[in-house]
Amino acid sequence: IVLGKAASSSPKSLEAMLSRTSLRLLFPTTRGASSGIRFLSSGTEYDCVVIGAGPGGYVAAVKAGQLGMKVACIDKRGPAGGTCLNVGCIPSKALLNASHHYHMAAHDFKKYGIKVEGLSVDVPTMLKAKDKAVRGLTMGIEGTLFKKSKVDYYKGWGKLTGQNEISIDLNEGGTETIKAKKYHYC
Repeated sequence: IVLGKAASSSPKSLEAMLSRTSLRLLFPTTRGASSGIRFLSSGTEYDCVVIGAGPGGYVAAVKAGQLGMKVACIDKRGPAGGTCLNVGCIPSKALLNASHHYHMAAHDFKKYGIKVEGLSVDVPTMLKAKDKAVRGLTMGIEGTLFKKSKVDYYKGWGKLTGQNEISIDLNEGGTETIKAKKYHYC
């Protein structure tokens, strides 16, 4: 998906750097991008806005931030990471892992001389462990990746309302409008 053309034609241009990534996105270059210094907009105007904080969206936002752009990421769910991290793959794998441990205790330990009696499943504790794993990963995106890459994260429903203008119905109530030189739906 092309979001803009790289202005530099040097081998180390932004376009060349991104062509080596799996994102295959082209962002506009900014002076000082390689040093991480931001020279562009301030306030509520962004160089790039990514709508959607799933596996494609948060990665695109982080990469743009690392390249020196002023970036915002918007997601309606709240916790970043999309369906896979919040309600799909990761929670399922956490529960499967706990089930695997139960199976090993019930069937495999005795091969090694370990006897387990009175084995039971505590579903509420399993669910708490699953929630802790999911929370740790989502907080890693918001608390570490976004902050390190200087990505502003908006929790709400983003929609295009005008040329380069995005209105966000915030999850906690209210509306905020931001401007974007480029935007990307993930």
